[in-house]
Amino acid sequence: LGGITLSQCCVTMSPMSLTAATSSDEEDDSDSSTKPIRSEKKKNPASLFQTGGDPPKEKKSKKKVPAKGAESEEETSESTQKNSNKKGKAKKSKKKEERPPSPVIEVENLEEFVLQPAPQGVTIKCRVTRDKKGMDRGLYPTYYLHLDNDKKVFLLAGRKRKKSKTSNYLISIDPTDLSRGGENFIGKLRSNLMGTRFTVFDNGANPDRANADWSNVRQELSAVVYETNVLGFKGPRKMTVIIPGMNADCERVPIRPRNDNDGLLMRWQNRNMDNVIELHNKAPVWNDETQSYVLNFHGRVTHASVKNFQIVHSSDPEYIVMQFGRVADDAFTMDYNYPLCAVQAFAIALSSFDGKLACE
Repeated sequence: LGGITLSQCCVTMSPMSLTAATSSDEEDDSDSSTKPIRSEKKKNPASLFQTGGDPPKEKKSKKKVPAKGAESEEETSESTQKNSNKKGKAKKSKKKEERPPSPVIEVENLEEFVLQPAPQGVTIKCRVTRDKKGMDRGLYPTYYLHLDNDKKVFLLAGRKRKKSKTSNYLISIDPTDLSRGGENFIGKLRSNLMGTRFTVFDNGANPDRANADWSNVRQELSAVVYETNVLGFKGPRKMTVIIPGMNADCERVPIRPRNDNDGLLMRWQNRNMDNVIELHNKAPVWNDETQSYVLNFHGRVTHASVKNFQIVHSSDPEYIVMQFGRVADDAFTMDYNYPLCAVQAFAIALSSFDGKLACE
């Protein structure tokens, strides 16, 4: 197994630094405005996701959601935090590192905001909390998504449905109403029987209840595939994320499958990639000195977890489309960039909690 043992299953923080990402005069995490982490020569990220699909026939006049003071992806902090896979003794760094938060983002219309792609050049920084309290919450915890700033604006809640043959998570814009029929239901995450493939839907109708022009049929917002390696799920995870492409107006191309053979997973499996984008998690790098796998989360991740990941496009692995990682036993940071929206990112994060994948 190339020196990797079965005990190396959790992602830990390493005190070692990535030399390319640090400077001799380190700055405090709270000053996140000086050092870009991307090469200036990289092309505009928007071109990575454009697939040229037809714009929607009827354009709704959208109120533009102002992202006041939202942090540019060029302005992320230069911390030395990392993600790694290490043998059992997960040492925590003694020095308490501050996580650079997201500045205030005004959310005027919650339903619109959570389905709208992040503005280009802006990183939306969020926090996911897991609530295991109360009757059977241990088996069916509720997950809450807030903006990670002083106001802690609520965005989404999610919980696995009981008595479902496969893992099925409901996503709501109301923290107290997680019912399938409620008006706050905004999307769902559904797995296959094996619990290794997931599809994310919006709140549209099942194809069986389509109207004449199919405009009411649910859209598939993303799909996630977890691959096993020689260690099963005991080593670093391998994730593939499939999302709809963006049209020339930077709007998501609607993917409304008429049957199970037309969804994102089947298109990906058959390599029918029209209007579809394939992303992957960034592979952590093995560090011989620390005997651990490492990834630089730039101060946003502080605890060991196999769930820590970064999603990138293979054409520009420095552009972090999404990152997710543990900061406490039941708290995680979740940051996303264009072209993802909050529902897509939250559902991808929820898939990583699923029981069949869990390896704490």
